[in-house]
Amino acid sequence: MYIVNSYPLAVLFCVVTMLCWGSWGNTQKLASKTWRYEYFYWDYVIGVLLFSILSAFTLGSIGSAGRSFLPDLAQADWSNIGSAFLGGVVFNAANILLAAAIAICGLSVAFPVGIGLALVLGVLVNYFGAAKGQPEFIFLGVALIVVAIVMNGMAYRKALAGQQKKLSAKGIWISIAAGVIMAFFYRFVAASMDLTNFADPAPGKLTPYTAVFIFAAGVFVSNFIFNTIAMKHPVEGEPIGIAGYFKGKASTHMVGILGGMIWCLGQSFSMIASEQAGAAISYGLGQGATLVSALWGILVWKEFAGAPKASDWLNLGMFIFFIAGLGLLIYAGA
Repeated sequence: MYIVNSYPLAVLFCVVTMLCWGSWGNTQKLASKTWRYEYFYWDYVIGVLLFSILSAFTLGSIGSAGRSFLPDLAQADWSNIGSAFLGGVVFNAANILLAAAIAICGLSVAFPVGIGLALVLGVLVNYFGAAKGQPEFIFLGVALIVVAIVMNGMAYRKALAGQQKKLSAKGIWISIAAGVIMAFFYRFVAASMDLTNFADPAPGKLTPYTAVFIFAAGVFVSNFIFNTIAMKHPVEGEPIGIAGYFKGKASTHMVGILGGMIWCLGQSFSMIASEQAGAAISYGLGQGATLVSALWGILVWKEFAGAPKASDWLNLGMFIFFIAGLGLLIYAGA
């Protein structure tokens, strides 16, 4: 299988993760013009599963280093399979809430609040689960990112002053719930792998490619529960039935599948990088997706159009503090 053998390359992989995790939401925005997010989400999880299979039988099975996908899956302990699967379930519970928040308040708010919070809590959870990197720089970077999250929330509040305050509050609270839950999924997946040696992992442990496949299976299976609930009890709009999903155009379905594949590319690169970078830094840099998604929301989707000047300054401050925090995370592992 393919293995990353240097820290600079691991950081590059994490940057790709950041771009993927911060960009998949654009496919939801595109689909939302004619498609409820609950229907989009079925296609999204199919895309996640399809890419995990593609990755497992390509990068996860070529070369002589480490165990290839099928032999690795055959020797895996059920406890490690269960851990990676549970990671997928936890992620799906959080991500479907995030999709709902995007539908309510847009990329430039749902991601900085939800994923920013997931970054902060997730870095701490993963660091204490598998410590790697200089803690003082990790924690200082996290502190700067907390400031960035607060500034984004203030910008959104000012932008919606005098508008639908009840609706904005709902979007913020759903984003917060998504962030808190999402902070824990990566630790379950990382715990299923031998983070110290991908080339010769301990017996029973999973390689990154197998872990991502089991994770994706957890996402797919749990979606029959979580998305069914979301369809029957939507955060906005009327309840919908599954029959409507099959009435969608092929092009609309492909947009959702593409979104899932983009996200899973990021997840795969993050797990591949975690041996060299450490789980905390690999996860934290990937969740810099907050920055990418906020740029998409502000510059492309114009989600802050007409906002007062104070919102612009607060968003500028958010970018500055976020970039500084991510820089410290990179330095912490160097």
